[in-house]
Amino acid sequence: MAEHHPLEIPVIDMVRPLVGFPGHERFALVQLDGASDLCSLISLDEPGLRFLVVPPAAFFPDYAPEVGDDVVTDLGIESAADVLVLVVLNAGTGLHDTTANLAAPLLVNPVTQKAGQVVLDESGLPVAAPLLG
Repeated sequence: MAEHHPLEIPVIDMVRPLVGFPGHERFALVQLDGASDLCSLISLDEPGLRFLVVPPAAFFPDYAPEVGDDVVTDLGIESAADVLVLVVLNAGTGLHDTTANLAAPLLVNPVTQKAGQVVLDESGLPVAAPLLG
């Protein structure tokens, strides 16, 4: 069982930028409320740029992305327990029409405070998986 990391990581350094957002490297990860793991990833480089992210386990319990050694090196990951996996949400009007991008998870190393979005090689992973099946 992976150790639970607190979701308040003050500032993270995006060493592998979010797809479509090169040059945005500093983000704050802020938990939206104590009742859920929903977080806001807020750009410190561009006011107003934010993403909704959530750990996938509650919605996609079998989701276990495999990442390459280059990612492990970039983020300074020493063990799988060091990694917080998040998926970027595309918010709808409510949970029933909100989707998650499973093809490009966000990996955060709370120890080094480095993060990156990884486009997975696995085929068939949806970029818009419904949160509520």
